[in-house]
Amino acid sequence: MKSPFTFKKYGQSGIEVSEIWPNIGEVIDDICVVRSVYTDIPNHEPSMLMMNTGHSQTGRPSLGSWLTYGLGTDNKNLPGYVVLCPSTPTTVGPPLWNNSFLPAVHQGTFIADRVERADQIIGKDFDPKKLVSFIYNKDFTLTEQRREMDLLEQLDKLRGAPADPQLEAAITSMEVAYKMQTEAPEVFDIRKESEATLKMYGTGSTARGCLMAVRLAERGVRMVQVYYAPGDPWDHHADINTAHRRTAKDSDQPFAAVIKDLKSRGLLKDTLVVCGSEFGRTPVVEIGAGAGGVQAGRDHNPFGFSMWLAGGGIKGGMTYGRTDDFGFKAIENPIHVHDLHATILHLMGIDHTKLTYRFSGRDFRLTDVSGKVIQDIIA
Repeated sequence: MKSPFTFKKYGQSGIEVSEIWPNIGEVIDDICVVRSVYTDIPNHEPSMLMMNTGHSQTGRPSLGSWLTYGLGTDNKNLPGYVVLCPSTPTTVGPPLWNNSFLPAVHQGTFIADRVERADQIIGKDFDPKKLVSFIYNKDFTLTEQRREMDLLEQLDKLRGAPADPQLEAAITSMEVAYKMQTEAPEVFDIRKESEATLKMYGTGSTARGCLMAVRLAERGVRMVQVYYAPGDPWDHHADINTAHRRTAKDSDQPFAAVIKDLKSRGLLKDTLVVCGSEFGRTPVVEIGAGAGGVQAGRDHNPFGFSMWLAGGGIKGGMTYGRTDDFGFKAIENPIHVHDLHATILHLMGIDHTKLTYRFSGRDFRLTDVSGKVIQDIIA
């Protein structure tokens, strides 16, 4: 089934971009489009797990957990790893940002950044104090809470036993939660942004999540993930012509705004932006889609799909790899998810073969026993 969308060339690079991503087209010279990503399994759950944890089954630490384990944090008053979505994302949920066998402090912090209406201006009628559940203690002041934390630490030292990593990690997590009470309201208060910035991002939850992600990155949070919505909202088996236009319209403006905003704040060169999904879609029509008959949608395709990267040492204005003439399978410079992860870690200053954690008698790593850095896309 031929694409129902028209394409045109943008920027000095002349990269072709679909009509449903016009704002991305405006910043295409800052973007590297990788057209040859592939993964292992064509189902949402194992593919989401692979993209987020490097393994198709639950129980492995997420990319964000590995990053914070390897790099620590630049802001001790905020979590090192934050996950934003209107409500619990995808059909998998917390295993996508879990710390697994890494210390508890490396667990991703999920925040539901919903808006009441899709057309709501993201800075209006917004109270950041309501964003993070249970962050405020109405019964104890900050001073009293500090005394409790200090007492807990003293009791731990009185045990006289060897340090317990799990207990230490739990105390550290409580310390972060305590400190968030003073810093989180400010970082999440997007009403402090200018009217021009709010308009640049547009309306809806994705816009709010993208702006929050930039503000968090600016304050030293190592990794922020922004999910479009719960469930599998891009899973358009029945109709891509209407459905793709809707989801792309919600995402195009804020995605491009992330690049523009990071550049204006002087952060793009040090901040890596990665955009994509767990797999691609077939180049043929969907047959059935649960309702019978021929549909104008597409099925899951793990054999060849596109993702894009920008900033953080990535070469902008280029494409890398390609699929066959039908767009079904990667045939030139195929990039497995392990290769993508190896490259992300490399750009963050980490050798993916050396970032390991001994658990259950073996050394685990994000890329398992695979992965190679994609040197051709690095500036």
